[in-house]
Amino acid sequence: MFEDHLLLATGVGAIAVGLVAAILIVWRDLGPVARLSSIQRVALVVALAGGVIAFGLKLTVIETLSHTGRDHLAPVLVGVDRSDPGPVIEVGRPAWQALPAVAPAPADDPSTPAKVALGRRLFFDPVLSRDGSLSCASCHDLERAGGADGRPTAVGIDGAIGTRNTPAVWNAAFQARLFWDGRARSLEEQALGPIANPIEMGADLDEVIARLGRDPTYVAAFEAAYGPGTAIDADRLARALAAFERTLITPDAPFDRFLAGDTAALTPQQIRGMSLFETVGCIVCHAGPGFSRASLLAPEAGSSGFRLFPSLASPYAARYRLTDDLGAAKTGRAGLWRIPSLRNVELTAPYFHNGSVADLTEAVRIMATVQAGRVVGDGPVATQVEWSPETKRLTRRTPSPLTETEVADIAAFLKSLTSDRLAGHRTAATLAGTD
Repeated sequence: MFEDHLLLATGVGAIAVGLVAAILIVWRDLGPVARLSSIQRVALVVALAGGVIAFGLKLTVIETLSHTGRDHLAPVLVGVDRSDPGPVIEVGRPAWQALPAVAPAPADDPSTPAKVALGRRLFFDPVLSRDGSLSCASCHDLERAGGADGRPTAVGIDGAIGTRNTPAVWNAAFQARLFWDGRARSLEEQALGPIANPIEMGADLDEVIARLGRDPTYVAAFEAAYGPGTAIDADRLARALAAFERTLITPDAPFDRFLAGDTAALTPQQIRGMSLFETVGCIVCHAGPGFSRASLLAPEAGSSGFRLFPSLASPYAARYRLTDDLGAAKTGRAGLWRIPSLRNVELTAPYFHNGSVADLTEAVRIMATVQAGRVVGDGPVATQVEWSPETKRLTRRTPSPLTETEVADIAAFLKSLTSDRLAGHRTAATLAGTD
């Protein structure tokens, strides 16, 4: 109530001060200089007063709405003790959302235990490859590498080396675009691509279907999943794999626990990094609980899930060969790529479409530079002059700095997106000496 009265007093005070100022200006300055009569002076005061009153009313409305908005979107106060006189960090804006525990399934193909069990068996079965040497799990290790393979680029049939880094399969069910170039729009559309790719699993899809049909246990499994007398075909193969992949969800990261109310789930450094993730602009592209605008959970449901990369000129492009492959762009100075999810990013190194960067902190430096336009370092920032061959113009800009400490803070926050379950697998593998 006190704050409401204060807002009203602010508006009334602004109007009163404005009216007094208008009267003094007209009577002492404008009137004598312009030799206005008393009637003309009164008319001018009335005209000026209308503007002053409108301004005061606008100020009152703005302050009232701002006050209401702050009440509705009250931030979480993260501090050990509210009575502590030390600094308090404010976070908890509406943009931050925890990951759902269940992924959406197609309306015409609801998930069932039988479909998931069939998909799981297919995912781990090398029968899907040309010579029986590879399975989906060969490149998508569900216990380590965050559902990827830990290599710069994938190794396929006969040791063939692929050209792109293996995307993580965990939480892929939430993506509206799949593959680095975003060419697939669903798990079903994506599932068959690696099986038939000559440098991945290298199989003939018709032969794979025939193999499954000759196995009585697969015949029974498909019938259990899709009904008696069901024929085994490519469509049902893709649907079964997708049904299993929709169960690969990791809503158990410290970040999710933090949003659920466990304010001790993040360290002070991670909270600083969370704030920087907003202010530097990372959240513009890595939005929503999946931390990707190519996600079904992101604003616009993934319809704005592509970005030019690298969007700004930088020595990083040559150092890490970032433009050797242009993805969906085909031609131009920069590639066009689906925005990847940052969930479990700590585990999915090496990074970028070509797997050229092994260190998460270096990946943050690169993104801050070539996408957010920051200059990373602790020294002074010089004005940059850049020539655009397209527009035939020079541009001058003084980039905002990002210190190495701030880079480390962002990297620390990204580690809070690591699933507790997957982190446990990594720790166990390290202790066993197998990682």
